[in-house]
Amino acid sequence: MSAKKVSFQNALEALTDDEQPFPKYSSYLFSDLEPEQLKELLEVWPRLTLSRKKELLEGLEKLIEDDTLLSFEALACALLSDPDAPVRLSAIRLLDECEDIKLIRLFLDILSKDDDLNVRAAAATALGMFVQMGELDEIPVENRSEIEDHLLKVARGGDQPLVQRQALQSLGFSSRPEVTELVEAAYRNKNPEWTACALAAMDRSGDERWQEHILPMLMNENRGVRMAAVQAAGELELIAARSMLLRMLEEEEDLDIFNAIVWSLSQIGGEDARTYLIDLLDQSEDSEQTEFLEDALANLSFTDDLSKFDLLTFDVDDEPKE
Repeated sequence: MSAKKVSFQNALEALTDDEQPFPKYSSYLFSDLEPEQLKELLEVWPRLTLSRKKELLEGLEKLIEDDTLLSFEALACALLSDPDAPVRLSAIRLLDECEDIKLIRLFLDILSKDDDLNVRAAAATALGMFVQMGELDEIPVENRSEIEDHLLKVARGGDQPLVQRQALQSLGFSSRPEVTELVEAAYRNKNPEWTACALAAMDRSGDERWQEHILPMLMNENRGVRMAAVQAAGELELIAARSMLLRMLEEEEDLDIFNAIVWSLSQIGGEDARTYLIDLLDQSEDSEQTEFLEDALANLSFTDDLSKFDLLTFDVDDEPKE
């Protein structure tokens, strides 16, 4: 038996020993499982406690965030029909970057039939990537239409509010005219969760016409709304938001929103943003924050270089005619 197989067998044994913490280094062995290994894992899976299953899957989620070369798709697909909702939820999250169109039918079925609210919401979120792929003509037209029709039905009231909001956010990638009306209605909703949802959909639209909706929400007192507005301003590269975001940096006490402002400024670009971020980097005493600011400055340089390139590029039809 090869060393790899021995290691996997050891990992299975450790997994079934609920008395001991599961060793983190063994989690890597569940990436790119061979059919035989998956079969062995699924044979012991029913004997595991729910807490043990969650411990493993949450660990895999963290691993894949740090190392995109890992793939837990085989395991995740097998667990989409698991009897425990937390397991199904983790399985969907583990498939976050998987572009296999076979998942479309699986996610649509989960969205239609799963009895757990959070699992249905996760399926609605996961379908957003395929809506985006549809806009880019990377999936068949019939798949694109089916996904959008289903999400539109849900967003219009075909499920509970949480699932509706996730469906609407996924539809943010779509150019279907019906989506605009739904986003407008969500934006006008007095519930801040709906307002934040509308802003997230605008974020995904790539359409600067939402600027007049986004700018007033940058200073909103609700944390979720403010965060969504900051992120949308960055994704849409709204130059008009730059001065407001710079002012917000001086007052924002929430670190997550502060960092979102920094990143949005790196997406918008500009020398004033660069000067401010360099000052922040010079003052930083936290290694993690320092690394984040360095990444933001690198992204800002990319943004500014791209902007200069765009200015130098013009269509031949625009050349002066003699």
